This record gives sequence, structure tokens and C-alpha cells, in this order.
Amino acid sequence: MSTITKIPLGKNGPLVSRLGLGCMRMSPVWGGKASDETESIATIQQALDSGINFLNTGDFYGAGHNELVVGKAIKGRRDDAFISVKFGAIFYNGQWLGLDLRPNSIRNFINYSLVRLGIDTIDLYQPCRLDNSVPVEDVIGTVADLIKEGKVRYLGVSEITAAQLRLANSVHPVTALEIGYSLADRQIERELLPTAKELGIGVVAFANTAEGLLTGEMTAPLPAGSYHHHFSRFQGENLVKNLEKVEVLKAMAKEKGYTPTQLAIAWVNAQGNHIMPLVSMSRRSRLPENMQAMDIVFTPAEMEKLNTQFAIGTILGDTYLQR
Repeated sequence: MSTITKIPLGKNGPLVSRLGLGCMRMSPVWGGKASDETESIATIQQALDSGINFLNTGDFYGAGHNELVVGKAIKGRRDDAFISVKFGAIFYNGQWLGLDLRPNSIRNFINYSLVRLGIDTIDLYQPCRLDNSVPVEDVIGTVADLIKEGKVRYLGVSEITAAQLRLANSVHPVTALEIGYSLADRQIERELLPTAKELGIGVVAFANTAEGLLTGEMTAPLPAGSYHHHFSRFQGENLVKNLEKVEVLKAMAKEKGYTPTQLAIAWVNAQGNHIMPLVSMSRRSRLPENMQAMDIVFTPAEMEKLNTQFAIGTILGDTYLQR
């Protein structure tokens, strides 16, 4: 298996792998069950062996379960891993209750994260969202204090607006912005992505397949128990029309000898050296194909076709990415 090259995370950030590993799906999420822990740990370790050092987790993924899994996987090889942790989301019995971004809560959260991960310092620490319940200056200022204390190396932010990004960066330099980005979700190209680029902030782009829409494997109607039913994009005629759009991606993938998922990741990768695709995996078998996606090159005609077919506004309905 080939190895992944390194890129700087933002203008003044550290070197990280060109492809990031999202660990969320190794834990119970969207009402599902936890993945096999042995396989999850092996997946993380094989990713590290392949040069994928960016590991993304959250203290609320499986109520701490995810951090425990990551901690076991990196034991004895801390220097091989760059750990990104999100905080702030509050769940109870799998139900979303809201955010807790109070400074004292953040100081409490990080201590639990450090223990579960079995490390002394978190590389990238970020509020999962900002909702104006606590002034941005207080949230970011608290993380800045943790950086001074040595508990955090770099400040990250996630799922915020361009105005919030500018404000956060004025309090303390932001190293990375984590945000959903795919052929089907391009609204951030209007303002947020240009702002991040202007400020020299790296972009960690998750949901590259738009929650499965771009995999080429989704069919209408969806099974009754699917979590996708919560989002209008996957309902009724919206889903039918959206899947028609995906046919172009499927045809191009077949012609190039790849899968639609690989092309979806490759498109994100092609949007700039400051953008890192963050791909969720919980099985080692997924690593080779996702790594191969990083080597795919589009011709100008292919890129124009994709950008036209998936122009902003052409995918019908919303997901949690549009709030």
C-alpha cells in the first residue's frame, strides 16, 4: 500500500497527512451500533502505518467511547498521530440536548478527553459549533488559555459562519476549519471557503459523499429505518431527482475505472492544497480505495462537467449541513 503525502495544515500550521481519518463511525452514531473494536483499532493503526496521521474524534462520539478507542490505538505511538478533538455537544440517551460552551465546562471536557485518549496534549481542539449561547471571545479565549497551559497545541473551529471565523481568528489564530464539503454541498464556496483561504486557515472537509448520496449505492425509496429520512434531501421526489444527478458521477467513475465514492473524495482533494478530505472509516478494507482516490486526476472537461452537474443549488432539499 502506498503512503499518503503531508501538507501544512493552514498557512502556519503543522504538517499533516493529505487525507484525514474520521473515527466517528467506530462508535454508536445516528442510532447505530459500535463497530468491532478490534477492527477499529487495527484500522487506525494501519492508517498510521500508511502515513495517515490526522485522526478526528469528538468527546461526545459514543459518550467518550470514540476517544477510548483512539487512545488504545495510539498507545505506544503517540508521535505518529495528530489528534483532532471536537467538544461542546451534549447528548443524553442518544438525543441531542444542545451545546455547552461555557469556559468552565470546556476546562472540564478537556481533562476527561486527555484521560480517555491517554495523552498529555491534544493537537487540535475545537468547539463543534458556535451558537451565540456564549460569546465567541469566551469560547476561543478558553482554548487559547489551554494552549498556553500546554494542554492544546492548535486551535480549530467547526461548522461556523465566515463572520464567526473572522471573529475567532481575531481572538487567537485559527489553524483549521472543519466543515462539510462535497459536490452536493457547495454553499460554503460563496463566503466561508474564501474567508478561510484569505486568513490562511486550513480546511478539514468531511461528508465528502454527502451522507452516502454520492456513493452510487443509494436507491429510492430508502429503508424505513434509515436516519436519512430526517433530511429533506432524501425524501420523496427530492431523492429521486438527486439520484438522477448522481448518474453522471457514476458514469464518469465507470469510464475512469474508479468508484463514485473515490471520485467524490478526489473532487474535494482537487479543490486546493489547503483542503484535506476527512473520510470516515472503521474497516481496514476501506483504506486502499480511499487512499487511491487521492491520486485521481480530472481533465478540465471532466471537472467542468462535474461542476456544472453539481452547481450550487442543483441538489434539492437540505441536510444538517444547512442550518
